[in-house]
Amino acid sequence: MSAHKQYRFAEIEPQWQKTWQQRNAFRATVDAQRPKFYCLEMLPYPSGRVHMGHVRNYAIGDAIARYKAMQGYNVLHPMGWDAFGLPAENAAIAHNMDPGQWTWSNIDYMKQQLKRLGFSYDWERELATCSEEYYAFEQQLFIELYTKGLVYRKKAQVNWCTQCQTVLANEQVEEGRCWRDGSEVVAKDLEQWFFRITEYADELLADLEKLQGGWPERVIAMQRHWIGKSTGAEITFAIPEASTTVTVFTTRPDTLCGATFMSLAPEHPLAQQLCAGKETQETVKQFIEKVRKQDSITRTSDKEKEGVFTGAYAINPLNGQSIPIWLGNFVLMEYGTGAVMAVPGHDQRDYEFARKYNLPIKEVISSEAGIEQEAWTGPGTLINSGEFDGLDNEMAKDAITEKLARQGTGRKTENFRLRDWGISRQRYWGNPIPMIHCSHCGVVPVPREQLPVKLPKGVKLQGSEESPLATVPEFVNTTCPTCGREAKRETDTMDTFVESSWYFHRYACQEDKTQPINRQAMDYWMDVDQYIGGVEHAVMHLLYARFFHKALRDLGYVGTDEPFSRLLTQGMVLLGGKKMSKSVGNIVDPDEMVERYGADTVRLFTLFASPPEKDLEWNESGVEGAFRFLGRLWRLVHEQPERYAHPDQTEPCNLSESARLLQQKLHQTIKRVSSSMEGNYHFNTAIAATMELVNEMNTFEDTTPAAQALYRQCLEALLKLLNPFVPHICEELWRDIGQTSLLAREPWPSYDEALAKADTITMVIQVNGKVRGKIDVPADIEKNEMERLSLDHERIQPYLQEMQVAKVIVVPGKLVNIVVKPA
Repeated sequence: MSAHKQYRFAEIEPQWQKTWQQRNAFRATVDAQRPKFYCLEMLPYPSGRVHMGHVRNYAIGDAIARYKAMQGYNVLHPMGWDAFGLPAENAAIAHNMDPGQWTWSNIDYMKQQLKRLGFSYDWERELATCSEEYYAFEQQLFIELYTKGLVYRKKAQVNWCTQCQTVLANEQVEEGRCWRDGSEVVAKDLEQWFFRITEYADELLADLEKLQGGWPERVIAMQRHWIGKSTGAEITFAIPEASTTVTVFTTRPDTLCGATFMSLAPEHPLAQQLCAGKETQETVKQFIEKVRKQDSITRTSDKEKEGVFTGAYAINPLNGQSIPIWLGNFVLMEYGTGAVMAVPGHDQRDYEFARKYNLPIKEVISSEAGIEQEAWTGPGTLINSGEFDGLDNEMAKDAITEKLARQGTGRKTENFRLRDWGISRQRYWGNPIPMIHCSHCGVVPVPREQLPVKLPKGVKLQGSEESPLATVPEFVNTTCPTCGREAKRETDTMDTFVESSWYFHRYACQEDKTQPINRQAMDYWMDVDQYIGGVEHAVMHLLYARFFHKALRDLGYVGTDEPFSRLLTQGMVLLGGKKMSKSVGNIVDPDEMVERYGADTVRLFTLFASPPEKDLEWNESGVEGAFRFLGRLWRLVHEQPERYAHPDQTEPCNLSESARLLQQKLHQTIKRVSSSMEGNYHFNTAIAATMELVNEMNTFEDTTPAAQALYRQCLEALLKLLNPFVPHICEELWRDIGQTSLLAREPWPSYDEALAKADTITMVIQVNGKVRGKIDVPADIEKNEMERLSLDHERIQPYLQEMQVAKVIVVPGKLVNIVVKPA
């Protein structure tokens, strides 16, 4: 090969990246005459270096974007940086540097890494969420949402991360620990800002139906579970000794007569009032203090439940019975009403609690098994329920609720697991909440002309319970925009999930510097046609983004109900069966791989080794195999250029049999690749099909003019088919075969259905499930004929000696399984 042009990827790849940039190959502009396609990968956090998980995610998105562009779509494919957040602040503390300096230097480095991989981003639309332009617009949106009543402030019990020294949303707590660093999370009472996401709970749930078929079912299920809609009844219990009442929510009003005690959240306003002056007072106080150190996730986990008796009693509104009131660590103030009617006979958690504390257990739904060993949670007929005895329990739910409504002690209602989104964070490196506290006017928004509220420079960063911004007098002290008196700025910053809840809108109108979102651009580009990212964002990011999109719709910024039409959740990149991680020490450096093999090889391996939704096991021999394939592709063009005709030479006609078979293979390949690129984007099968075509072309020996023209057709189509995966080498070879156009702008190849139809197919023949032979048969063979040929096949006959054929199973186009047993 020394006499021919060498495959020098280190020279080729930068050259084509420069050409794409110079020719604005991926610049996206609104064009009403063309159909659009918005392809988006979840934006990365600028941690310092791109890792293989990033590479896989972005290679998937790039393959889709390039394919859609070749199909004729006007493709928007942007990239940016989710740049605020704790890691930058913690790194700045550790290295005694400004978090902005740390963040921007990381962005510069990672951007060069991504450019080196040749992704087809419109870099003109790049954004960083920590830029003043971006967070100024976000502050404007915050104020508009506040004006609309979707933002409010209240004192609430929150999840406090002891290491990060800030509040975490419920979704950011995993088994009682911080989702980022695993630190202990405790409960704390703080004044907090909230987005009223519950205002959209019904719509967020109902619109999941619109995403069926476009989103993975497990992501839809996770969102549905987190929203957690339940239909039931609110029931009011009187507490005579305190001259008050307490209301519970239950989905099982049919079991009301089986309520033998009540459980309150330790944070419930009545918790200490009910035990005041009683011998239980000190025990209750100690219990409340203990539970306050536990986070909500731990309290609702499967761990053993704990409780304490308050010394007070409530009256069951249906049968008038007096039941004791307990506090339970598993009851949360933010869920329902913070009170639960305990029915141990028909709820397993209550059953175990009652057994532990020797409380009564009463059966009110009949069951054959009884309730001696565990609670009965199935259907049945009511017993021990007075006038409702004998009713089917489903019918009893409505009947009992109706009676409570007539009494004024209950009503039918709905409840949600979803709670309002607490966005206050007590850290520096985030978007300042644009509100002012005035002792005369209360809380008022910063006027629009004074935005952005900028982060001050030179702030001393140290983990403490107070926001670092609170230590900067020149930031805190201001004047009230309403009355002109002295006032204080809000010192909390926003949860970084706020920034990632609308960045995809901003991408689509980045050229508009006058407003956060341009409606004309939204009407053209939105929704995102294909969103790509990890399943770990199924609840937090995706739920928040859906809420934000709906809120923006109601502000008039967008005209659709959902932001993401299709979602692909790619699998992880593994090494040695474990997720690549610095802590595990199993990192593969993308820069090193690109240096050794080239960007196209790295891209090809990540796309070929596994379907996108499955985990990918890193295997360097597989990387080497991808590199060897690119070498074979290169040699098709450069070792025997006489095998393919000049572009002006004749069309293939009067083909020999071998040429006809290659033509058939070409059209079959185009069809297979096109099919694999749609739907679930199984790039691995698409690439496998091109590999088969390369093998066929390597062994093709016909050199007639017609065959040369056909061979050229195969080359041109092959380069187009591989362009979404390995664009640098394809652009170079496209030029080397005499083409002057940019391959990235060439149309996707088409196929002839008649030519793609196979004359014969290969059927696998099994005997009792074991492969015993293969047979080539006509593609349109009848089932009976296929059975006959299989039974008569000379390689199969020995396996049928002294055996009786029980049945023959034919899977059309694939296999025949002959089931035999001893004669």
